[in-house]
Amino acid sequence: MQPVSAPTVVIIAAGEGTRMRSSLPKVLHPLCGRPLIGWPVAAARSAGAGKVVVVDNPRRRLEDHLPEGVEVAIQEQPNGTGDAVAAAGEHIAPDATVVVINGDVPLITPETLIDVVEAHEAAGAAATITTMELDDPSGYGRIVRDRNGDVERVVETKADGDASDAERAIREVNVGIYVFDGGSLRTALAELEPANAQGELYLPDVIPALIAGGKRVIGHPIADPASMLQVNNRVELARVTAVAQAQIHERHQLDGVTIVNPQATTIDADVTIGKDTVIEPGTTLKGRTQIGDDAVIGPNSTLIDATIGDGVSVIHSYLVQATVEDHGTIGPFAYLRPDAHLHPNAKAGAFVEIKNATIGRGSKVPHLSYIGDADIGENTNIGASNITANYDGVRKHRTKIGANVRTSVDTAFVAPVEVGDGAFTGAGSVITDDVPPGALGIARARQSNIEGYADRRK
Repeated sequence: MQPVSAPTVVIIAAGEGTRMRSSLPKVLHPLCGRPLIGWPVAAARSAGAGKVVVVDNPRRRLEDHLPEGVEVAIQEQPNGTGDAVAAAGEHIAPDATVVVINGDVPLITPETLIDVVEAHEAAGAAATITTMELDDPSGYGRIVRDRNGDVERVVETKADGDASDAERAIREVNVGIYVFDGGSLRTALAELEPANAQGELYLPDVIPALIAGGKRVIGHPIADPASMLQVNNRVELARVTAVAQAQIHERHQLDGVTIVNPQATTIDADVTIGKDTVIEPGTTLKGRTQIGDDAVIGPNSTLIDATIGDGVSVIHSYLVQATVEDHGTIGPFAYLRPDAHLHPNAKAGAFVEIKNATIGRGSKVPHLSYIGDADIGENTNIGASNITANYDGVRKHRTKIGANVRTSVDTAFVAPVEVGDGAFTGAGSVITDDVPPGALGIARARQSNIEGYADRRK
């Protein structure tokens, strides 16, 4: 579902968020794998926005964290929400429908944005304000309606003197989403003056000017108050994270994923999981991890920006920017580092570490080995405690092991070195020269037994 028009969405995010007690701007704090600002941006784009404008402050700390195509406007001084929207004035066309939202309301949904835009356009209003009723409206601006039910004004309550006792008793509040006719908004912003105890330019103060000019302003209640939860400190961030995480879990479960214990599972917003996959307890899926169908992930596994095929098993393991193709087997206690790539039916077993290496179809690294900067062919078996010595102190080199190779336990490969197809290595070997196809490579000192050695030590 899309709104009648492709609105311009202005996201106010110029504040530093001092209540977070952090050197990081509030809207850059992570929420389920995205910075806070990324959530309303994603919602606006999913709602069909023709243009998204983020209002930042002169430090310009948000720009590098925004998707391509998002415009940035600068509010030079922290002078209120009205001044913040005015800073985006050059991006607001007179004939555009303009949506204004805050950058610290990450749970806003595309459906809510579409709904309020459609209500605004259907009413032919100059402005639409989203509202909800709260048992405790403390801190929110109150909606004052006229006898026809339209909005007469919004009264802020942030400081003493902003509102009367009767106005503070109103339970219907402004939840911070506005829709405007672009031309009316630009005219009203140009005439905006500070009319509050803090001496700032509040965006809701354009409402009386619009009404005085004969324009219609409506209030539009929203059905999901949780979507307007705001983040001002780390307590609220944790609260919002819990809601967002529950929504992510529910989405995957409804799509056919079994999450055995959601309370013991963390899944980021941009993770994709195929049907009939099982996520065991203690598992964390982060970044843009992609998991296919019929996989089993966990228990106690962490995947970060990993790509997992169908039917893969990952038990008690840690994967970062690794790829495991269909029916691979990982773990327990394996560590797959960036650019580890296991082809179908490959295995990385117990206490195996793989980095920047390809493991061929059906090949196995069963246990206690480090494979780094290497290429292993198909149907090869790497014995226990094999090491690729890939670094000479200056540069890294690759090891190449062919198809159908069988290496014995405690083999070290000093790169650069190649082992041909069908070759073998002897146990305890340090392979420094190439091993031809079908050959047995042995590189170890001959055993010597010294008789009576124990008696000599006495």
